[in-house]
Amino acid sequence: MHRAGATIHVEPRAFDLLCHLVTHRDRVVSKNELLDSVWGDRFVSEAALTTALRTVRRALGDTGGRQGMIRTVHRRGYQFVAAGTTVGAAPPARSEPARTAAPFGTDHQVIRFCKAGDGARIAYASVGTGPPLMKAANWMSHLDLEWTTPVWSHWISGLARNRTLVRYDERGCGLSDWEVPSCTFDDWVDDLETVVEASGLDRFPLLGVSQGGAVAVAYAARHPARVSRLILAGAYARGRQVRARDAAERNEADLDLDVARVGWSHQDPRFLRVFASQFLPEGTPRDWEEFVDFQRRTTSPANGVRFLEEFARIDVSAIAHQVRCPTLILHSRDDARVPTSQAGELAALIPDSRLVMLDSRNHLLTATEPAWAEFLSHIDAFLNG
Repeated sequence: MHRAGATIHVEPRAFDLLCHLVTHRDRVVSKNELLDSVWGDRFVSEAALTTALRTVRRALGDTGGRQGMIRTVHRRGYQFVAAGTTVGAAPPARSEPARTAAPFGTDHQVIRFCKAGDGARIAYASVGTGPPLMKAANWMSHLDLEWTTPVWSHWISGLARNRTLVRYDERGCGLSDWEVPSCTFDDWVDDLETVVEASGLDRFPLLGVSQGGAVAVAYAARHPARVSRLILAGAYARGRQVRARDAAERNEADLDLDVARVGWSHQDPRFLRVFASQFLPEGTPRDWEEFVDFQRRTTSPANGVRFLEEFARIDVSAIAHQVRCPTLILHSRDDARVPTSQAGELAALIPDSRLVMLDSRNHLLTATEPAWAEFLSHIDAFLNG
């Protein structure tokens, strides 16, 4: 193909995809139709479609954010929207039976994979029916194991109630690739962008939990037209090393990180138990054991150290004011992991925000505490408002 007089080389599948979109530019083309038209009877995941679409957009000088050539239509598909004149016939579309997506509710999820710009494979999943809610990845996620652990199972069922919850495993974690070129905060934001595009979402509410809150803030600041509402739970704008106010706090933060490095590297059971208790101070010894077991199966010791080091350096305080959507900030009043001062800082930085304090000491709310029902009630009211 040619653009601005220059020859652009595009792989055949991507070119077929472009031809189909141009040929049917008078309507929105569904993902299933594109899969059937371009790949025929060869079974591929939606990640292949996403990759081909990204290739086409790059060749056209378009992006998922700009969408001047190809527009993503939420929950429906894609449409070629640029003005143009057809000067030749497009290849005939293959006549194949249309694919039917399997219905699913809150007891069943569909897991797919997509690739980040640096080649890292990212696993993402959809569960539930109704309007979408995108959840940014956070520490210790595993799309499959989350269904059976008491740490996260109630989060999935609660958040997917009357809506479609889309979540993913961050790089180095869960079902996503553990061996990745890099694992920085910018990589995490880029991965969220990749999953949004792969999911075909146009405009949607976004949830960020713990350090996933900072990722969500950065994404919302980058893409104000995409995020309709922002929910931050147990989140913070600045990591512990960044927010240290004096030498004593810096030394304390450095010591905390050194202990975490040793504990995670050697999988010291005493450290992991204490670490678990910081997330669930009101939990039982059984809860802590479940938490420790989930961590061990979720990522490698080396990656656990990488995550903790990066968490300490997080800082979105300079861009939080760029968030333009209504924002709900939920935080446990006596959070033992992230101090309430961080919730207050986020509320002060984000213009259209509201802070709600929950009566709990847990960083991750449990299914049995009253604060959990209150948490869901606030989210429902905010998203339905």
